[in-house]
Amino acid sequence: MKNLLFLSLLLFLTGCGSAPRQSIHYSNIAHQDMNEVIMYAVSLADTPYVYGGSTPVTGFDCSGFVVHVFKQTLGVSLPRTSAEIGQSGIPINSKQLRPGDLVFFNTQRQANSHVGIFVGEGKFVHAPKKGSRIRVEKMQGKYWASRYNGARRIKA
Repeated sequence: MKNLLFLSLLLFLTGCGSAPRQSIHYSNIAHQDMNEVIMYAVSLADTPYVYGGSTPVTGFDCSGFVVHVFKQTLGVSLPRTSAEIGQSGIPINSKQLRPGDLVFFNTQRQANSHVGIFVGEGKFVHAPKKGSRIRVEKMQGKYWASRYNGARRIKA
């Protein structure tokens, strides 16, 4: 399943790679760099959720996952908690979402208590909760849509 998901995403992103690049005035991360973010993030699918986890060896929580992916792919250091990450970068609305943008959810009755990485086509990759593993999910699903808090674009 992991390999099929990775291959599907790879084909999707490869197709996007041939499209002309659009220059967005508030982002200085290249489209190709964001493809690397997505490919690496998805390659970590099935890594276990571990509260406070921040490595592929021990597992990840949601913010540890995002911090690790951005550090490994772009060399960008983000704050450790989802609430702190929610203050980073540039706020964007859902119509502006591009692969690699961060999406935030209110899962603990507080803003930005959960974070994931938007992968395109209304989906995001994240470390959901104890007892689960990193996975890609639809943002329009009932649970996630009702808890969506906003999105941010990270600058390198």
